[in-house]
Amino acid sequence: MKRIVVVAAVAGLGLAGLGATSAQAESPSAGPAGGFNPASLKWHACPADFVKTVHDLYDVIYPVSKIVQCAELPVPLDHAKPHGKKITLQLTKTPHTGKGPAKGDIVVNPGGPGGSGALFGPRVFAQNSAPMRDAYNVIGFDPRGVGMSVPAVTCDEKYGLAPRPDYGEGDRKSVHTWLKRAEAYAESCAKNDKIGLLNHIKTIDSVHDMESIRRALGNDKLDYYGASYGTYLGSAYATVYPKNVDKMALDGNVGPSDVWYQLNLDQNVQFDINFEYYLGWIAKYDSTYKLGKKQREVRDFFYDLREKLNKDPVRYTDPDSGQTLAVGPAELTDTILNAGYRRSQAVWHGYAAGLAAYKAGDIATFAQTFGGPTTGGVPDNGNAVYLAVECTDVQWPLSWRKWQRDNDRIHRRHPFNTWGNAWFNAPCLSWDAKAGEPVDIGRTRDLPRNILMFQSTADAATPYKGSLDMQRRLRDSRLVVQDGDRTHCIVHRGSAEVDAYFDAYFLRGERPKERTVHVPQLGDPTPPAQASAKTLTGADGSLTAARLKADIIR
Repeated sequence: MKRIVVVAAVAGLGLAGLGATSAQAESPSAGPAGGFNPASLKWHACPADFVKTVHDLYDVIYPVSKIVQCAELPVPLDHAKPHGKKITLQLTKTPHTGKGPAKGDIVVNPGGPGGSGALFGPRVFAQNSAPMRDAYNVIGFDPRGVGMSVPAVTCDEKYGLAPRPDYGEGDRKSVHTWLKRAEAYAESCAKNDKIGLLNHIKTIDSVHDMESIRRALGNDKLDYYGASYGTYLGSAYATVYPKNVDKMALDGNVGPSDVWYQLNLDQNVQFDINFEYYLGWIAKYDSTYKLGKKQREVRDFFYDLREKLNKDPVRYTDPDSGQTLAVGPAELTDTILNAGYRRSQAVWHGYAAGLAAYKAGDIATFAQTFGGPTTGGVPDNGNAVYLAVECTDVQWPLSWRKWQRDNDRIHRRHPFNTWGNAWFNAPCLSWDAKAGEPVDIGRTRDLPRNILMFQSTADAATPYKGSLDMQRRLRDSRLVVQDGDRTHCIVHRGSAEVDAYFDAYFLRGERPKERTVHVPQLGDPTPPAQASAKTLTGADGSLTAARLKADIIR
């Protein structure tokens, strides 16, 4: 699911030998034993580098870097042993701007799993309406193993160095190459786990962490906004701690019945559909990009380019930094995949301009848009946590024949990223830590009856059918649907109607009367007014990877 990196942290299909067996599944803990009592939070100034990141990303929306605060919260490594070894969660607080006490604390999670909630907190606050900023503090947190939490999970930072092998089409050579890579990555994850965190990083562990956060904040109830995987985490909390929920908004919903193997197969279909639509958009603006007047022509250009890069990856050395970037077929696919997450001008124009730069011979712009570093390392915390959570939340199929058969079947009709996604998740085949049983979302007598959900119908990362599954399980929930939109997560994405529902819920406790309500899509972006074939190359042409990441990360 966590396919939101600009230079993807990749993955490999890790098979610890074709006859490998993973550890047997364990049942999730019903709740923390022994009544762990978290310490009260001591808010302080955040580290300077974190403040600078917040400033660079979000102050253009609202000056959050001037007010964001940090705190650390020790929690048990194993919630069944509350007096045992502790790990530390990193929290952030962006305080309300109104006079008097805040209406409450909205705890937020950006998804992933593996996304930095500490950074997501000030982003949500900046994007909130003025009345929401006046009323609520926003609390972000890096889940266990993530970002500034201690320890942070990392496996092999050389795994993502470019150019990586072609993902292939399920052929024997590609399968052999990626199985070896993935198995090695899974082994490095196990080797680097010094305290046994990989055995305690399931969704259920973060559910108990969220309960510790609620108590450390001194709140009787939890107010929560979760995006993407954050919807699964939030709904799991509502299932395990149903009486402790006040308001809960879920945006871009995971289908609980499909975690996690089937969900990833479903993603492959919708990402391919969204990518084909994007190719058609590029063709529509052929006067700008010059990649083909018909969708078929742009498609041929893209797949021909992937094949060329497989034979001869592009390399470019930046004259200022001295860093060499490379673009192979894997880097190209992983980066442009982001166009399937969000249809915005920044993302769609940025990637189209990068492709146009290649055609025009501007290798610098092409490499700066799609390339990855060839030396040093690529931080893999997000990728490592993604695997650590999903590989152990539930037992993945251990039969390579099943993986091959399922991905071959989908690839025949949806070739864009089917095998790339297979290799991304494949370390689960040989993951060392034991898998558990997933939380049975909604199966509790006291389930809160006031949850509000948001979803677009062409969301690729969390396909629409999953939101219907989630709504069915969360009895009496309400669902706001943006018809036809291809954006993953729709709150704060430009729809005044969507954001009005969000505000009314948190400010006044209001939800739609109907079980499901529909709002119109925003429509496709257009290229910037100044964009033309002559202005696409060079320094002013394509958006940098950093700007694209800031625009789409969720």
